[in-house]
Formats: sequence, C-alpha cells, structure tokens
Amino acid sequence: MEFLTIFLSSLIALVSPAGLVLDRVAENAVRSQFKSVEQLQVRVDNAPSYQVVQGKAEKVRIAGRGLFPLPEFRIAALDVETDPIDINPRGGGKGLKLDRPLQAGVHLVLTQADINRALSSPTVTKRLRDLGASALEDSEAQQVQRYDFLNPQVELLPNNRIRAKAELQEQGQSDRLQITVESGLAVVAGKRLQLVEPRISVNGEAVPQEILDPIARGVTERFDLDQLAGPAVTARVLQLKVVPEQQIDIVAFVRAETPPASPATPSN
Repeated sequence: MEFLTIFLSSLIALVSPAGLVLDRVAENAVRSQFKSVEQLQVRVDNAPSYQVVQGKAEKVRIAGRGLFPLPEFRIAALDVETDPIDINPRGGGKGLKLDRPLQAGVHLVLTQADINRALSSPTVTKRLRDLGASALEDSEAQQVQRYDFLNPQVELLPNNRIRAKAELQEQGQSDRLQITVESGLAVVAGKRLQLVEPRISVNGEAVPQEILDPIARGVTERFDLDQLAGPAVTARVLQLKVVPEQQIDIVAFVRAETPPASPATPSN
C-alpha cells in the first residue's frame, strides 16, 4: 500500500511541531512524496494558528492533479480532506504519537489513457506480473514468472467492467499467445476487490470456469485492505466506479492510529 504510506506521511509532516504554519510549507511536504506534480494545492486550517506547534490542525485539504508516485505512473486527480488532526509532540519513541486517530476522505481518479501509458513501461508491467503471481498458488506463480507480458492495453467498459488485452510470450521462445481478460469490479465490505463474471480467452478460446474460479478467489483473498494496510491503518473503499472509455473513480476512507507498543523484552 505505497499510496497509504505517501498519504499518511504527508499528513503527519504537515502538522509536525518541527514545521511552520504555512500552506506553502505544507504543499512542499506533500509535493516531496511524489516524483513530479503538475498541480497541487494544500490548505491547513488552524484556529488558533499556534495550535500547529502543539501538533494540532482543524483540517487539511489536498487537491492534486497530475501526480506521479512513479515516473511512469500518473494519478489524474487526488483530493484529500481530513478530520481534526492531533499529534502528541511528546509521544516519544520512534515516530509521532497520535492523540486521536487520523481520519480522512480520499478521492482518486485514474484515467484510461494514464493506465495504458503506465502499462507501456516495463517497470510497471513487471510489478503487475509479480502482484498477479502473488494471488496464485506457488506452482502457478512459478509458471507466470516464466512469461513476459507484451503490449498490454486496458479498456474501460459499461456496467463497471474492464477489459485487458496482452500478448503472452514464454521467455526464450518466439510464439505469442493472445490473452483477453474481461471482468466486472466490485468491493466486498469496503475492503476486498471482487471479480464479477470474469472471462478469459487465449487465442480466442474461452478458459474453462474451473480455472477461472480459483483465480477469482485468489484475487479477492490477495486484495484485502486489512492485510495490505497494516495493523495501525484502516482503509475502506466507499465507491469504485468505472466510467466507460474515460476513468476509474475511487472514493475511500482512511484511518490511522498509533501502532501498539511492542512488549518489553524481559531482562535476564
């Protein structure tokens, strides 16, 4: 969950007692978490303003357009609005202690054009291949790693469905397989991605359902935000909307708490 790490570290930096109560300083703290930024506005609300020295902020608003967490990957839009933030500057230990949980609403937009541009990067496709392999059994994952995915493209369809096409080539071989994957997307309990009526074809031949079912289960089990976010962070997807041929809209809620202290090691 690299995005959550970026997001939370930015918010904490905004109201760190070591900082200043300036929107420009807050903007720079967020900007530094990305490789590049096209547009960014950050506003920190404090009443009175001296509270930031005490690690407090009434609200933080972030509005970003054209954000690049990776050089090859563009986020079209990112909007964040927090509840009041309260960090204990005397928390001690590693990191800062939250006197109250940090909560925020997040709106994320990924366009079809940006997704396909990212997919043209070998770095991104390798990450996706590794991520997909992690959703499979060990023997199946080893098979996946033997293949290269070439010319991947994504098409956003009506009814919250997506279609992905790619050529699959075994390393060291010249023959290529034409792979088409189509599925609806849904979110279960706000935290697990579910494939709805998935379909896969290889060179125009449909893959049997007995093969599709374990793949779909593996995706749901792998993409569980409770496991990906960690014990001190809660993330829930409130909306996942596919706009045909345009973009994917995601609305989420994020809550972070101070991680529980590790038990002390008894002395001999």
